[in-house]
Amino acid sequence: MPATTDSPAPSTPKRDHLLATAFRLFYRDGYHAVGIDTILAEAKLAKMTLYHHFASKEELIVAVLERRSAEVRARQAALLEAAGPSPRKRLLALLDQQEKRFASADFNGCPFIRAVAEYPALDSPVHQAVVRHKQRGIDLLAGLLAELEVVQPETVARQISLLLEGAIVTAHTFGDRQAAGQARAAALALVKAAA
Repeated sequence: MPATTDSPAPSTPKRDHLLATAFRLFYRDGYHAVGIDTILAEAKLAKMTLYHHFASKEELIVAVLERRSAEVRARQAALLEAAGPSPRKRLLALLDQQEKRFASADFNGCPFIRAVAEYPALDSPVHQAVVRHKQRGIDLLAGLLAELEVVQPETVARQISLLLEGAIVTAHTFGDRQAAGQARAAALALVKAAA
């Protein structure tokens, strides 16, 4: 399986368990800090199981990030569906999710930001998996902003993305849960100015 694929590999119970265990450990301790043996011991799986699904630790990390990205997109789709047809309400639903995220007991920053910090080379498959995830978020915002008839929706989406990313880092660094509300207010000010 190529590390840069955007379509997920077929799901199996062992593969799913391996990915869930790897994500939990990577998110808690870091991508470089957690070794293959630690993941396998925690998952109670043989090394052969890992290498049946992934050729390397890097491929495992890419798969973990792609799975997490799919989970995020599914949650966002549910939020948008629940918010109804109003583009403003749907935008608010996306912005409001950060506050809940920061308040969760297991919040430890953004797994994608953490991955890019550990894999800074732009051509790294891990880095590219993060870029794909982050770009999807910007595209989602741009679509909502276009529905709101905001001038230059792609530009404003990138600006809002900067606010949201900054809020994540601030919440993680300082334990400041109010960063979500501050980013939300700044994002809405941007939208109003660009309307």
